[in-house]
Amino acid sequence: MTSKTKISKTKISRRQFCATAAGVTAAAIVPRSSLADSNFYKGKTVQLVVPFSPGGIFDIAGRIVARHLTNHIEGNPSVVVQNQPGAGGLSAANRLANSTPRDGLTIATVSRSIPQLYYCGDANVQFDPMKLTWLGSLSSYADDAYLLVVMASSPFKTIEDARKTKVNLAGVGVGSTNTTFALIAKELLGVNTDVVRGFPGANDIWLAMERGEIDGQVIDISAIMASRPQLWNEKKLRVLVQFARNTRMSTLPDVPTGRELVKDPKDRAYLEFAENPFFMALPFAAPPEIPADRAEILEKAFMKMAMTPAFRAEMQQAGMNTSPVDGKFVKKVIEEAAATPKDVRERLGKLIIAK
Repeated sequence: MTSKTKISKTKISRRQFCATAAGVTAAAIVPRSSLADSNFYKGKTVQLVVPFSPGGIFDIAGRIVARHLTNHIEGNPSVVVQNQPGAGGLSAANRLANSTPRDGLTIATVSRSIPQLYYCGDANVQFDPMKLTWLGSLSSYADDAYLLVVMASSPFKTIEDARKTKVNLAGVGVGSTNTTFALIAKELLGVNTDVVRGFPGANDIWLAMERGEIDGQVIDISAIMASRPQLWNEKKLRVLVQFARNTRMSTLPDVPTGRELVKDPKDRAYLEFAENPFFMALPFAAPPEIPADRAEILEKAFMKMAMTPAFRAEMQQAGMNTSPVDGKFVKKVIEEAAATPKDVRERLGKLIIAK
């Protein structure tokens, strides 16, 4: 990303605070006349689509949201989770954008990499991401990192070992960030791997790692703590590289960042574009063109929920830190991806788009 579009961790933290404070203030003074359809949700059921199989961070977060969101939507509708895995989250996103009724009764977690795929030219993304009704994101990656991890029982102790000896890394599918960053590690860092793709979800990858069928994967710290905290706490995982970081995390002082290892300016710009989705790490959306008053109700309810102590406590208990941002912030991140120079977008597209 260019200096114009690059967002530092500090800026994210300040911007998200201001955006959240402004949103809460605005919610307090919005006259009821602007929410003319406020009784629409009474007695209704909202479907929350999770585009991956049960057990991963999207599923866990989605179920926590379902339990809390009902308390913040006027009319207190039921919120029911439905898992719709397929194509690394792309199948569910295409349905959300193109065939889901635009009545405000369906929301979804959206794979954060899908907008990037669209701007890389992937014809399988059959909608313009800017047209979705973005509710916000539970995380903007202010206090997280995306890690290349292997089982501690494997022979790989450093990134140099993974360059010399073949390491089997797993991915969900085309466009999933675990697949993308395994391929990035191969291309930019010289990691010796042929990515094993096609796993339905994170839980399936963990099981394969624990059985010794694969060596590792690239995954968020939050996702590790949500799915396999015992592996982390018992030091059964080893971290080789940390992505989506300008500096090393204080808890991983001896593990290099991807940006440290990439020296060429063009490669650095390429890596930063690849890391763009982490600034909207756990986004939620509704279909395009839902009634404006229902869109307003859903976005305000999402942000109110994300800031409540009860919700944040349950997320933390599940191993996930929250740094929520609103729908406008998510759109800004997507706009930054769209503004990335074409040659950088095309380069990533050649790597991650299925031929």
